[in-house]
Amino acid sequence: MTEQPYELELGPRIADVLRDRTGLTGIGELAVLPGGHSGLTYRLPVGEGRDLVVKAVPRGQRSIGRHDMLKQARIMSALAETDVPVPPVRAVDETEPAWFAVDFIHGESIEPTLDDPAIAPDVAAARMLRAAEILPRLHRVPVASLPAGGDPLTPQEELARWSKTMGAVPAELVPGAADLEERLARRVPDALDVTLVHGDYRLGNIICVGNEPAAIIDWEIWSLGDPRVELGWFLVFADGSNFPGVGREVPGLPSEEALLEAYAAGGRAPEAMAWFNALGRFKMAAIMGHNLRRHREGRHHDPDQERLPDTIVRLISSGLERLG
Repeated sequence: MTEQPYELELGPRIADVLRDRTGLTGIGELAVLPGGHSGLTYRLPVGEGRDLVVKAVPRGQRSIGRHDMLKQARIMSALAETDVPVPPVRAVDETEPAWFAVDFIHGESIEPTLDDPAIAPDVAAARMLRAAEILPRLHRVPVASLPAGGDPLTPQEELARWSKTMGAVPAELVPGAADLEERLARRVPDALDVTLVHGDYRLGNIICVGNEPAAIIDWEIWSLGDPRVELGWFLVFADGSNFPGVGREVPGLPSEEALLEAYAAGGRAPEAMAWFNALGRFKMAAIMGHNLRRHREGRHHDPDQERLPDTIVRLISSGLERLG
């Protein structure tokens, strides 16, 4: 017998919970939202022109690993009373397969150097600067106020994590990676006190209204860690020349120095940022190399992966440049 679409099973269940807990009555049907990278993501009209975003664990799965919707719900709930912009959480159902619902925030979450459609350079520049300015809000949230997020990683452990990923990629797909890894390993900075780390902080995961960040989304991989890991990752996306054949160069984006100044807000920029900037490039090259390998081995056929080699080379070479 053909299994009915999951939405037909999930929709009434969500509607019952929303009616009971929120009093909403004009609940419509689930519509798949493209772009989610974990679990299932839907848009749900709830009357009076309002919509919610529902993130749900797939049928037959539990909220663990990449399907851990409850982890996302917990961190966004914990941040509700802070100055970190997150969508308000309206309901959480921990009955497996679990789901949660947040307000749908109208705006744009576009990575200027990678996503389509292209946005005006002045808008991209203003949003990137604001993203750097509000990132310290995440890093100031008292760790004691946060839900359990797993064991934090030191810079040494971060490097080891991505070295393992890189080590599984054939060397011919990541030329120069061994040199970059060796030079990173030679001068690992001491760790700072751990902070909240989003894990993929960039404009593609920030809904902006005009130039202003309205909501940071996609908290799938948040954790506790060294804040400079996050900042180094963010800098990777500030330069379109890192993505030949994949992205675009955007004239007028703030320089790395300007973004670090914005993050520091008049204070001193964090130390050892050249190392963390290089680590971000190493990490991205490892992820891309891993994806390219899976494609070429036929484990996940995706012809778009064949656009990656020039970008991988550029990320590794620019990482080496950062280390001098």
